[in-house]
Amino acid sequence: MNKCQTAVDVVIPSYRPDEKFIKLLKRLQQQEYPIEKIFVINTRTGSFPEEVEQMERVKVTHIEPRDFDHGATRDMGMRMSDAEVVVFMTQDAVPADEYVISNLVKALEQDEMIGAAYARQLAAADCNYIERYTRKFNYPEKGRIKTQKDIAELGIKTFFCSNVCAAYRKEIYEKTGGFCKRTIFNEDMILAAHMISAGYKIAYAAEAKVIHSHNYTGIQQFHRNFDMAVSQVEHPEVFEGIKSESEGIRLVKQTAGHLLKQRKIYLVPKLVYQSGCKYLGYRMGKMYKKLPYKVVKWCSMSPRYWEK
Repeated sequence: MNKCQTAVDVVIPSYRPDEKFIKLLKRLQQQEYPIEKIFVINTRTGSFPEEVEQMERVKVTHIEPRDFDHGATRDMGMRMSDAEVVVFMTQDAVPADEYVISNLVKALEQDEMIGAAYARQLAAADCNYIERYTRKFNYPEKGRIKTQKDIAELGIKTFFCSNVCAAYRKEIYEKTGGFCKRTIFNEDMILAAHMISAGYKIAYAAEAKVIHSHNYTGIQQFHRNFDMAVSQVEHPEVFEGIKSESEGIRLVKQTAGHLLKQRKIYLVPKLVYQSGCKYLGYRMGKMYKKLPYKVVKWCSMSPRYWEK
């Protein structure tokens, strides 16, 4: 590595890793920008690919399922690293090219006050039509830098940052408290909000691209949005008083308009159904404290969270 280059490590939590995870690691090995270490924190559930243990620069740590937490596990990865910049990825995000790391670093280096930069997510080849449009809505072609001044315009999107692929300056991470040590969801947005509240900035690095999408069912959307709402209730210092639901409504309206314009009216019922599942999950998550324990566990995507 050039002495003038910023040192970069990568942290990836894993759970039952598959072929896509192997592909991710191989793509990281091919990055133009040198990565010092790749820390894999695997939640122990049966076998783990021996190939990964033997990969160059890859350091694997195994934890028990009861010890996993979206925030605490990633914070553990940050503490393992001595690098100035730490990139967090999920096991199903595959770099679209060899410039993901360099473009994330470039985004951070635009301004010393940028604490985090997150990548653009492109739809996979098997992605359904509605989800493909959602990717474009959430991850436009043009990047931007977000600050406190954008809250009036963007609302909750000001704090949007995705650990599917995001780079953090270690120094600013530590100054702003890092990932919360117990959270069911949104550890990335919560930290981004703390950074922005402290006067730092968040960059959307549209030039850094990863392939990542899901074909969630309505029930899966329900569970995800339940947990998302729970995280908002548990962190009123971030989400209270910030526009949230309006952004979801805007997405539904724009998606419906797009479907009609493309003469894909037959997909509108699916959009209505999935949007209804999202909204119901969200509303129930908002009132989770009033629900019986067994109902909360059933509604959640992460039942183990409620056993801690």
